[in-house]
Amino acid sequence: MNAPADHIDLPAPSHTAKRAHATHTFRLLLRREYWEHKGGIVWAPAIAGAISLLLSVGLLVVAIFFAHRSVAEGHTIEHNGVTINGLDLGTLVRQLSSEDMRQLADGLYMTLFMASSWPFIVMIFVAFFYCLGALYDDRKDRSVLFWKSLPISDSATVLSKLVTATLVIPLVATLIAIVTMLLFLIAISIAAAAHGANPLPLLWGNGTPFILAGQYLAAIPVYAAWALPTVGWLLLCSAWSRGKPFLWAVLIPVAFGLASSMTGLLQLIGLDRHWLWGNVIARMLLGTVPLTGADLSYASEAMERGELTNLLSVSGVYSNFATPSMWIGIVAGAVMILLAIRLRRWREEG
Repeated sequence: MNAPADHIDLPAPSHTAKRAHATHTFRLLLRREYWEHKGGIVWAPAIAGAISLLLSVGLLVVAIFFAHRSVAEGHTIEHNGVTINGLDLGTLVRQLSSEDMRQLADGLYMTLFMASSWPFIVMIFVAFFYCLGALYDDRKDRSVLFWKSLPISDSATVLSKLVTATLVIPLVATLIAIVTMLLFLIAISIAAAAHGANPLPLLWGNGTPFILAGQYLAAIPVYAAWALPTVGWLLLCSAWSRGKPFLWAVLIPVAFGLASSMTGLLQLIGLDRHWLWGNVIARMLLGTVPLTGADLSYASEAMERGELTNLLSVSGVYSNFATPSMWIGIVAGAVMILLAIRLRRWREEG
């Protein structure tokens, strides 16, 4: 009788690893961009906001100092027939009319706007130079070979850099600007409370800081679309140039602008000889500036009406989508981004 065969353990069936979902991969790419450029994305606008805050608080301290000295010299304030001690803000506030409160809200709006503008100024340069090095630096240090060995498409890589430049960098700068603005308003509130005024109805009750913060956040998608031609051009130069992408990005459009201005060729088709500078070159190089021609016109009209809190109104900012230049720029930016994706697929040399 044959002995029973020994039990043989069969190997467990192998399980094929699941491919990461596209959205998960894209989040990782965005995280990579954030960590590699955290200094420019976070710390540069944060330092600018801190400097702005220190200077603003310093000016506030100086103003309080001179107010104290003015009172010590016997100066007073005459308002509505009432003589008020220069530091008795509580008495002064009780004399304010509704028109005075509106003007106070306008003044506070402009003060907070100026105090919070520094992170946006830094953001302009951070976004510009980030795009210039976004695709060039990978080729320069040869890390592009590593990234291309991973199951990550060129489209996802370029789009992650596009989203970082148009949404992540502006969002971080906006949040830092809002924090800077609120900290300065807290400093003003402390100064007002120390001199007899209730800062809650005086500074916070009119909703000015929240209106400005909401306008900042609402404007991000508009300026992301406005920046597309500049971001597309810079990414294209970053993907194409073998060296010195900044020079190529600037010299090519400037050379065309000089040629058109000197020769006057555009006049043959009925355009001004300097038309290229404002309508093409400016869109290629200055799109990271969160300000458009339509914004300037709308802000000028708001100032003439005395409505300073409407300088960045949502309706005014989104009216940019009603201009042909916005949509032409979006199409041109999309074309250049597609070209940058194509170039990344075969250009690997540093």
